[in-house]
Amino acid sequence: MRIGNEKQTAKQTNLQMNNQMSSQLSQQFGAPILMAAPDDGPSSDRDSKGKTPVQPDGGKKGVPTPPKNRRQFMTWILALAVIAVMWTVLTSTSQRGEAIETPQEFFVLAKTGYFEPASVIIEDDKLMATLSKTLPGATDRTGQKGSQVWVRIIPGNYDWIREQLTTSGVKWQEKVGQSMFMQLLLTLAPGLLILAVLWFLIARGMRNAGGGGPGGMLGSFGKSRHRVTNKENVSITFNDVAGVQEAKEEVQEIVEFLKNPKRFSKLGGRIPRGVLLSGQPGCGKTLLAKAIAGEADVPFFSISGSDFVEMFVGVGASRVRDLFKQAKDNSPCIIFLDEIDAVGRRRGGGFSSGGHDEREQTLNAILVEMDGFEVNDQIIVIAATNRPDVLDPALTRPGRFDRQVAVPLPDVLGRRQILAVHAKKVKMSPDVNLERLARGTPMFSGADLAAIINEAAIIATMSEKESIEMVDLEEARDKVRFGRANKSRKIEEEERVATAYHEAGHTVLQVLLKDADPLHKVTIIPRGQAMGATFSLPEKDRYGYSRRYMLATMRVLCGGRIAEERKTSDISSGASMDIRMATSFARTMVLQWGMSDRLGFVNYAGSDEREMFMPEKDYSPETARVIDEEVRKFIDSAYADATQMVNDNWAQIVGIAEALLVVETLSKDDVDRIMRGEVFQRPSVAEMLQREIPKPPAHTPIKSDPTEELPPGAMPSPI
Repeated sequence: MRIGNEKQTAKQTNLQMNNQMSSQLSQQFGAPILMAAPDDGPSSDRDSKGKTPVQPDGGKKGVPTPPKNRRQFMTWILALAVIAVMWTVLTSTSQRGEAIETPQEFFVLAKTGYFEPASVIIEDDKLMATLSKTLPGATDRTGQKGSQVWVRIIPGNYDWIREQLTTSGVKWQEKVGQSMFMQLLLTLAPGLLILAVLWFLIARGMRNAGGGGPGGMLGSFGKSRHRVTNKENVSITFNDVAGVQEAKEEVQEIVEFLKNPKRFSKLGGRIPRGVLLSGQPGCGKTLLAKAIAGEADVPFFSISGSDFVEMFVGVGASRVRDLFKQAKDNSPCIIFLDEIDAVGRRRGGGFSSGGHDEREQTLNAILVEMDGFEVNDQIIVIAATNRPDVLDPALTRPGRFDRQVAVPLPDVLGRRQILAVHAKKVKMSPDVNLERLARGTPMFSGADLAAIINEAAIIATMSEKESIEMVDLEEARDKVRFGRANKSRKIEEEERVATAYHEAGHTVLQVLLKDADPLHKVTIIPRGQAMGATFSLPEKDRYGYSRRYMLATMRVLCGGRIAEERKTSDISSGASMDIRMATSFARTMVLQWGMSDRLGFVNYAGSDEREMFMPEKDYSPETARVIDEEVRKFIDSAYADATQMVNDNWAQIVGIAEALLVVETLSKDDVDRIMRGEVFQRPSVAEMLQREIPKPPAHTPIKSDPTEELPPGAMPSPI
């Protein structure tokens, strides 16, 4: 107890000494000097770590107060500027015109007629007038005709001045008591207005800079251009998301954590700080984000990666800091970064010029902000991209984007569910089979399926139908994938024949090769850039490609050119797409999939060539020659086998080609009947059009009655 009293006494003594020293220094320097108290451990003004807490500014949490000396400095600068302007105006006003030494000389000039009529003005401390002629001996422009002269007077002696001016015979104007103020006000008004605008801009810039604002003197350029969405503003929920069940379950965990965080913290777990949605375009990444905004009862900040970078250097990083600052002020919340590959590409890639890269600075700011989160921030960052392979490894490491959710293309079941979701919004016919349509749309994304339903509704509306039929859906599918059918395009007969045999060659080989996809239909109606098309209908979704399937597909691609050449004894550019696809298949089999016997189980494709100015090749020129030989071997073998099959089944090719020239489109059942040798009987397009033309009514001759009485003066009919 005694020791405690001694410590308390020492502390009071130190405080008294500090106060005395502060008082003496204040008297010496004319300003209050604050002395620090001895550090006796943590006090009420400090936290547990010994740091002074940040004081709030304007009710904003976590914003430090701007330094007072900076604001005082700006105030003194503004005051000095105002004084300088006032002094300049006053001195320039008082010294304006030709000065006269005594009032008597002024009155003499007035009496001799040197002043303009009614130009004499009596002000508080001077008389002013405008010369009507040049003063004697004037050498400068101040004494010339039209200039002003003035003379000092004693304020208050206005009666004597009026008497003298009346005696001189001149008229005057009196502005006593108001001229100084009004003139000063009118003169200073523009300058004060400019100073006020400058002060407003400078003060706002200082406030942004001092208050942690990312914009600084750039104003709104450094502000984040995000959009804040609440649950009430979005009508999309998880019920509108179909075909990506696993991805939907993972993001549902995030929504559940934001709604009930204690449920996860009970066992010590924490929710991932970042979720990366990756997948091909149109698979539903942004739709998932909208569904999260519709389900979660928290603020949802959404922004695109391209909104960070503009023409000003440093704006991207500034907007990142502003976005995360506002997110922390509104936590718990969700930040959605769409197309993050616009700023999150791998640093030091082939597109970097070696100088200051604005994109890299923005990426660095994102990395720092995401890594600086605390556990209780409850901020979840969701990003979407269709190029996860080009993202920087520091962005995808645990602690930033802990979880990567793949949003793949939907399978048959997923496509059926997506079609059912979109079919609820339109009127469907009872004969519509969505299961068949789902099987006929392999590798279609969710956006493609939505476009099919919309296009089918448009087609049915233009045909004046009451509901959407299956034929409308199939036409919409072909339109989305291959383009609109150009039924009105006029084609020469030689081109029609060449196209018919070309498509017949594809069709026969696709029917005969069991490893290829089953045939769906074939047409010679131009669609998009193609003069004709052979459609296949896969029995299942393919997530991998076998060697037999690739070889069979290459033979189908070669069959069109071979059949066309045998019929016309010439070749055309119609096989350009077939050649490109066959070459791509062969090179992929050799370089990436190890399907070559000579090159074996080796990958020669290298890294992603899209990130390099020059493609990377990790093999010798001899290996490159072997690669070219193997690619040529695959294509030559497929071409030879396709030639043999076309020659062996030429009768079926002729039958299919002739049928195409008549009806233009054949289904799989029609092709099967022709392949079996049955007689194809279907009306041609011209015959169907002829049937739709209404026949004119039969002409009935009018029989004349010779006994009929004619009117006076009429001639009998020659009939």
